[in-house]
Amino acid sequence: MRDDPRLPTSPRFWRSPLRGTWFTAVLGLVLLGGVSVLFVTGLVSYAAYNPDLSPVNDTTPDKGVLGFYLFDWPAGPSWLYRLSQGVHVTLGIVLVPVLLAKLWSVVPKLFTLPPARSVAHALERVSLLLLVGGALFQFVTGLLNIQLEYVFPGSFYPLHFYGAWVFIAAFAVHAALRTPMAVRTVRAWRRGERGDDAGLVAAEPAPPTVSRRGALWLVGGGSLLLFVTTVGQSLGGPLRRTALLAPHGGSDPGGGPNGFQINKTARYAGITDADTHPDAWRLVVTGPAGTIRLSRADLLRLPQHSSSLPIACVEGWSTADQWWRGVRLRDLAALAGYHGDPPDVLVESVQRHGAFRSAALRANQVSDPRSLLALSVNGEALSLDHGYPARIIVPAAPGVHNTKWVGRLTFGDM
Repeated sequence: MRDDPRLPTSPRFWRSPLRGTWFTAVLGLVLLGGVSVLFVTGLVSYAAYNPDLSPVNDTTPDKGVLGFYLFDWPAGPSWLYRLSQGVHVTLGIVLVPVLLAKLWSVVPKLFTLPPARSVAHALERVSLLLLVGGALFQFVTGLLNIQLEYVFPGSFYPLHFYGAWVFIAAFAVHAALRTPMAVRTVRAWRRGERGDDAGLVAAEPAPPTVSRRGALWLVGGGSLLLFVTTVGQSLGGPLRRTALLAPHGGSDPGGGPNGFQINKTARYAGITDADTHPDAWRLVVTGPAGTIRLSRADLLRLPQHSSSLPIACVEGWSTADQWWRGVRLRDLAALAGYHGDPPDVLVESVQRHGAFRSAALRANQVSDPRSLLALSVNGEALSLDHGYPARIIVPAAPGVHNTKWVGRLTFGDM
């Protein structure tokens, strides 16, 4: 059965003339650089949630030593999260053709018999299983998340976080073992030398229809196409029109001052007229001075300030800078009784459905003069979908921490 050409366990089953160590090595080196950037920007994205600040922010409470690198997320520059997460998502999409081509190039190795020739070989096969499975899991769940298709069991955040560590451990072992050989292979081919193809070359190759270099150009062209149809959602401006395959695809909702992208509508969040009606809605502010209840009219009578800030979300999309106007968070902290440096704050929304109904912000975010409880945007009152009567806007924070439909602010160390 091992020699039956109808079975994938037979070397004669795989007939493509493209497979070989040079083709695989080039793809592997591209993935080595790309996946390394993906991993670092993924860790940065998790740190931006300030998971050590409050249990409400910690989407992976059992992370243990895996959170060793966490640091206080800064409030500037304002485009920091927009850049890091835009790179993470865009690069992840761009690498899909490279990943698929790499897996295709080595798939015959997965069917070689016997499955384990020694203990060392068995361990190598197990590491490859974790590597391939981890790569597919991370890319598939990531792609589903940016389209808000949560068809996988459990929360995306712990699944993607723990999956990343499993994958990167296998990836690091594989890279340590294979990178030197891949570099030598590429250098040898550049000198015109042809080395051992390590069982990747077809035993009975079919007639070629494209060269290996042509196949690499095809993979690169696919990645370039995905880049052009994705990157506009992070960069904004005229390029947003080209972002056909980007998160949520399509153009910004509506027009006018509130005509920029959102993730969740008021209807989705369960917001009703009773929640936001001027006669019913009150902002509850709590601190050493006690509990203060403020109507929207009361907030409008407080000193108003403006900030020009984007919104950047974990799905990779971001808006251009919008002109927000409202009350500084540090002024509300002073109203609550903190007249020196403001402390952390727990922000709670009146929304009924969906995750992130509350979020904690660090003291450095509260004290930043650009951090607002926004009441208007681009010269007009917030629309209901953008958080009317009031929402948070903080520089460099993930979009879900710019809480909409704010109902309560509790100031104090978390």
